[in-house]
Amino acid sequence: MIQTRRDFLRCGGIGAAALATGCSAEWFGPKPSEKVLPNIIYILADDLGYGDIGCYGQKKIRTLNIDRLAAEGMLFRQHYAGSTVCAPSRCSLMTGLHTGHCQIRGNREIKPEGQFPLAADTLTVAKVLKHAGYTTGAIGKWGLGYPGSSGEPLNEGFDYFYGYNCQREAHFYYPRHLWENREKVELPGNDTEKETGVYAPDLMTAKALDFVRRNSGKPFFLYFPITIPHAELAVPEDSLNQYKGGFPEKPFPGDDNYGAQQYPRAAYAAMVSRMDRYIGELMELLRELKLDKDTVVMFSSDNGPHREGGADPDFFDSSGPFRGCKRDLYEGGIRVPMIARWPGRIKAGSSTGQVSAFWDIMPTLAELVKQPVPENIDGISFLPVLLGEKSRQRQHEYLYWEFHEQGGRQAVRKGNWKAVRLNVSKEPAATELYNLAEDIGEKRNIADKHPEIVRELEQIMDKARTPNAEFKLLKNEIEG
Repeated sequence: MIQTRRDFLRCGGIGAAALATGCSAEWFGPKPSEKVLPNIIYILADDLGYGDIGCYGQKKIRTLNIDRLAAEGMLFRQHYAGSTVCAPSRCSLMTGLHTGHCQIRGNREIKPEGQFPLAADTLTVAKVLKHAGYTTGAIGKWGLGYPGSSGEPLNEGFDYFYGYNCQREAHFYYPRHLWENREKVELPGNDTEKETGVYAPDLMTAKALDFVRRNSGKPFFLYFPITIPHAELAVPEDSLNQYKGGFPEKPFPGDDNYGAQQYPRAAYAAMVSRMDRYIGELMELLRELKLDKDTVVMFSSDNGPHREGGADPDFFDSSGPFRGCKRDLYEGGIRVPMIARWPGRIKAGSSTGQVSAFWDIMPTLAELVKQPVPENIDGISFLPVLLGEKSRQRQHEYLYWEFHEQGGRQAVRKGNWKAVRLNVSKEPAATELYNLAEDIGEKRNIADKHPEIVRELEQIMDKARTPNAEFKLLKNEIEG
């Protein structure tokens, strides 16, 4: 059977053997005994910067529960998102492919509600875990396929879904509806413009806690992509009051997309702290159910901090020591917090400089649950680092990103060298080069001093990607 590149990408790059069965379970190895399977919870913040939480240097926002996760687990210092915006970053997370290979490479909306979908036969993290015996749930923001499409969560390996299907709808915290599996759940008391009613993250957290309770007697995978602190600055009064008056404010007048917020800085801090509270509730439930030591908990963010709706990343130093924020391919747009906790297996209070990215999550979890790592994906398992077995840890040859807005952008990291190329959809600008070992803030473009390194990284930019008819990046693709 001839395998096309399109088939290869749809099946997560697992080869013709899997293609012959439509990426079915026949490709996978034998199911392990449930007795050896830890529960897995992956928590994904939305537009949370590297510097927005205490264990990464934040001084103004209280994140005691996330900080405790780090104190009881491993903190990653060089972990990268799949992209610098939501949908492609989450596609990379789900499929083990970077944005030069994955199906969804940009935030493309499908009216009236939802985004461009994954193919139904895509190999996802959830499908790998489901085959291994896990009950799988996604609670939060999806963004990888509109309702009724091939890419909706129940077609991508999840047994249960609750939350926002659409990223645009998820800009607002008092929506008029959410989704539960394939059912539209109306929230008649909610007013998006007045920011009144039931706060959606409260509802989603309650569903996450219920999912854990209902599945506590068997292995479960909970993907919890909470929407905080994305877009609209809105939070219940009990959280806002913790910070109101604590910061000098610049009232945000509002625009066509987001409601007015008179305390934007306090609101942002309060949203992050409320998310931290949710994580505390989840961890307390694990302890109550005596699942604490049998559960791997991971926490990260889908890209760097945003400036929408009055958010002020400069005031909070949200990008930490890095340049840029969301929509940049400088470090501030793609380097994100990452914490992993597994008592007795991951050393408490440890940290790592392992260079890793979202596309490594699939192979890491596959190895964790004793499934064969899919071939020809871009990710590599960092399970050896988690378990303190550094001597057998493989390393990336390079990391690659592309971004399809603002003229088109590409970036490559190889070792400590980082190249960024702008305006690639029009007339490409000269490639910029940075040495991250000496210039973590990417302040000194040294391309003219190392032309041979520039050429090498440009060659990687050219070979690291395949054309995608739905998401054209380069000028010749767009014009051709």
